[in-house]
Amino acid sequence: MKNSKVELSDQRPVMESDFPPNKLASLSPDSDFGFAFNDSNFSDRVLRIEIVPDLPEIKEVYEGFTSNRKRKREEIKKRDNVIRRVRIFDYRMLDREEDEDENQDEEAVIEESNSDAGFDSNQIESNDLSWSTDSATTILEVKSLYISSPILAAKSPFFLKLFSNGMIESEERHVTLRIHASEEAAFMDLLNFMYSNTLSAVTFPALLDVLMAADKYEVASCTRYCSNLLQNFTMNLNSALLYLELPSSVLLADALQPMTDATKQFLVAKYRDLTKLHDEVLNLPLAVFEVVLSSDNLHIVSEDVVFDFVLKWTRKHYPKLEDRHEVIRSRLGRLIRFPHMTCRKLKNVICCNDLDPEFATKVVLEALFFKTEASHGQRSLAAEAANCRRFVARAYKYLPIKVMEFKLPHQHCIVYLDLKREECANLFPDGWLYTQSFHLGGRALFLAARCNTDQKGSSFHFGLFLGMAEKRRATCEVDYEFSARSTENKEFQSKHRGTYIFTGKKAVGCRDLFNTHWTSFIADYSDHFINGILHIRAELSIKQ
Repeated sequence: MKNSKVELSDQRPVMESDFPPNKLASLSPDSDFGFAFNDSNFSDRVLRIEIVPDLPEIKEVYEGFTSNRKRKREEIKKRDNVIRRVRIFDYRMLDREEDEDENQDEEAVIEESNSDAGFDSNQIESNDLSWSTDSATTILEVKSLYISSPILAAKSPFFLKLFSNGMIESEERHVTLRIHASEEAAFMDLLNFMYSNTLSAVTFPALLDVLMAADKYEVASCTRYCSNLLQNFTMNLNSALLYLELPSSVLLADALQPMTDATKQFLVAKYRDLTKLHDEVLNLPLAVFEVVLSSDNLHIVSEDVVFDFVLKWTRKHYPKLEDRHEVIRSRLGRLIRFPHMTCRKLKNVICCNDLDPEFATKVVLEALFFKTEASHGQRSLAAEAANCRRFVARAYKYLPIKVMEFKLPHQHCIVYLDLKREECANLFPDGWLYTQSFHLGGRALFLAARCNTDQKGSSFHFGLFLGMAEKRRATCEVDYEFSARSTENKEFQSKHRGTYIFTGKKAVGCRDLFNTHWTSFIADYSDHFINGILHIRAELSIKQ
């Protein structure tokens, strides 16, 4: 093919010194150079794009994606593997100096050449353009574009390295880049974006392809742009799963962080009520199930529910016991907040065959040590482990408590309940707060805090009650005593005591525990709160 008569303004080699940081920084990321795209008057190089057939795996995955977005996890993993394989393949020859003695027939996927290039973007080269790695690869089409190396280098470390790596090839004006057929549309759109900061892609699959191309060629601004556009599409479980898988498949994972965060918020909001969406949650794939379990705002009565869900989920998805041991130990176990489980359930953890015995012993001991800490010690542990949420209590429907049980000289237990000032404030004017259930003499009991009014409804008070959680009618006579701490006396002082015979779902207690009006009880100067915490103790014993 004859040389095209093109006048290129820069006849000298382009070296790294041509791209100093201050010069590249002067090219604002928001600058619009669309007028210079594929224009010889504003270009110093020619980009020769060789389009080759897709690898079988790429073709299969891309066709499957465009025809059916509801791909299974195995298909997503397959696409990820192909993407990683292609990226390594394309980057290999950027370090050609190390492999210069190898067979030159194994030509670089990215190279610079002295060969002539045509400039019709639709032109098909008919001369011998075959290239091979393991076997002969046919070049389907060749497209040539005028490019400005400073513009591309400013947007992409990939092109910066290509144009300034100091090799002989980087001194040439003709740059050859080889891509697969399925990448063509996305790559051309990416090049246009690097000039104009706009994309022609508007559909979900097209934007996703551009995003992958932007990551492949390290155009972080385009990756972020695509990420923002993709968030405008209505999200569903399938797209959310795809978004979760993307960061593990790309180099510029930080650019995807906003989209990843939005995906997690969507999933947590959708599946926060584990009990109501029981069957749906049990069918979630692992990646989504992990996101749901990581939330602080699950609608659950206690952490015991999370543990039971993990057991059900793993039994459904991992029939083999050794597989359940592995997935709980390495993936799901860290998302169960064992320190906030009830002692009764922790006993079950030790005996549970679904957990590796060593792992079960470790998490139960850690949980028990946490429970022995004072409230301020627990808060310190939670703050120190900011990156690990296992010490942080979720927004449980029922408040967590600490319980000490005694069997001698008679069945007896001490229950500790800590309430934050804002939790108490939210009780006004007629709210309730319930604790997790605890057991005494085989009976399930609970405590309840409430904002009460007097008979005239003119004044409000803080009330505390003891109730039985069992539906069955069961007679049980209980002695109870409520105590609280204050800033004046840090020790627990008795506030109310009594005896009551439970005959079913009943409650007994005190409507005005502190013998003061609500405004005085909740005020900033109130001596009932120590560092913003109301400390309550209930001592219970079954009468013989």
